[in-house]
Amino acid sequence: MEYNLADLFESVVDVVPDREALVYVDHPGTGAERRLTYAELDAAADRVGHHLLDSGIRPGEHLGLHLYNGVEYLQTVLGCLKARIVPVNVNYRYVEEELVYLYRDADLVALVFDAEFTDRVAAARPRAERLRHLIRVGAPAPGAAHVPCAEFAQLEAAGSPRRGFPARSPDDQFIIYTGGTTGMPKGVMWRQEDLFFAGLGGGAPTGEPVKKPEELAERVAAGGTGITFFPTAPLMHGTSTLTAFIGFNFGQRVVIHRKFVPEEVLRTVEKEKVSSISLVGDAMLRPLIDALSGPLRHIDRSSLFSVSSSGAVLSDTVRRQFQDLVPNAMLLNNFGSSESGFNGTATEDSGPERGFRVRVNARTQVVDPATYEPVAAGEAGRIAQCGHVPLGYYNDPVKTAATFFEKDGERWVLLGDMATVDEEGVVTVLGRGSQCINTGGEKVYPEEVEQALKSHPDVYDVLVAGVPDPQWGHHVAAVVQLREGAARPSLEDIRAHCRDRLAGYKLPRQLVITESVQRSPSGKADYRWAREVAVAADR
Repeated sequence: MEYNLADLFESVVDVVPDREALVYVDHPGTGAERRLTYAELDAAADRVGHHLLDSGIRPGEHLGLHLYNGVEYLQTVLGCLKARIVPVNVNYRYVEEELVYLYRDADLVALVFDAEFTDRVAAARPRAERLRHLIRVGAPAPGAAHVPCAEFAQLEAAGSPRRGFPARSPDDQFIIYTGGTTGMPKGVMWRQEDLFFAGLGGGAPTGEPVKKPEELAERVAAGGTGITFFPTAPLMHGTSTLTAFIGFNFGQRVVIHRKFVPEEVLRTVEKEKVSSISLVGDAMLRPLIDALSGPLRHIDRSSLFSVSSSGAVLSDTVRRQFQDLVPNAMLLNNFGSSESGFNGTATEDSGPERGFRVRVNARTQVVDPATYEPVAAGEAGRIAQCGHVPLGYYNDPVKTAATFFEKDGERWVLLGDMATVDEEGVVTVLGRGSQCINTGGEKVYPEEVEQALKSHPDVYDVLVAGVPDPQWGHHVAAVVQLREGAARPSLEDIRAHCRDRLAGYKLPRQLVITESVQRSPSGKADYRWAREVAVAADR
């Protein structure tokens, strides 16, 4: 047995076949749901894997998942892994040109897509020369474009529910496409063994990783039940799919919704006795707070013991509001990326005054990007990680060379985040270097200003961007979504509120009020959009 994700999953299935593995709520509020045991999910994945091989898809070729959350998503990922076909996530918000780019850049030969996306797939497919096998989930709407494809329900019924796949390898790949808000997305190539340890915690994210592959199933067999994981962000983002796999590695139950509807998330927490929620930043936690403060204030949330955020920082204000409503739940600000997996968790003293402070793992350092040597305490550098890191970016040797490097015989990844480190090894994350605003020669990181702005009572959400300025080079602009019913604050009101939290050069010089702040479906910031809005308002 190897550190291969399909091998590891099957080893868990074999010791807890009758345990409930997956609960799927299709359309929140309708009561429609689907439940699968580990044995049932395993057989469902076998059916997909055999269909793909029987259809001529070869091991090592790439299949795209252009899907909302659903059983079919995780079933297809597992089927790909079993058949040694590489799964590739597709952002379902993409329009034709973006889809053409991703289909071609990822060299997709097969695509599983939801019927809602039929017209987009039909428009993009003719320019994706290698894409030869399409599978549609569900029936298209009347008048939708015709796309020659297989029907998922039919292949699921016809495919073999038995294993019988060739031997697999820890070198089998898993590709996570990331980005797209500041440029076209990049495909991060992971060996499955590296992803198991860096992204899935080696079978024990908060404890001692397994020392041999067989140990994963041994721990599941020796452990109990009762933990329910609920990744609430879209599975098309790596953090949610990896959260689901962490649940499977524990032999526990995973709950997913088709889409994020805050009230229905909380009803599911009560009904399914959810233990752990994963989400992305304030954009997802704020609506849960609103529901808990209002129409669902009496909902039972006593089962919830942890809420973790990855991909976006939970602001201090939102953390306090949630803690008041759910005092027994741990709130975890996790730090990581598609290129590094999990790096660490924010310290308790993180906040507007001290910044986003992270106690990182032993494989993470802050280095000078020119020399790759560790920086001195208090000096700014880039976060880097060694050990279990990706192979690089698919189809992009230039970006791979700029991001991955060798030092002292080890492979490293250089992340885009700037940071400092103190004498105790605690890292303070300053923000993405690509989003840093240079105003009058001073560097301003948007995340720091956003944290301060979110503590204003009238600010519901905000993104900060740099706008060209003839005097300062760039000035700090705040694009703000107000709370419902809030009075419109002035720029001076906003600046006055932040004066005791930020140095003067970091204060916004421009305020743009918008009906809603645009983010990805998982809550990640869309800084390109914020910059365009602020520049347009400044004309």
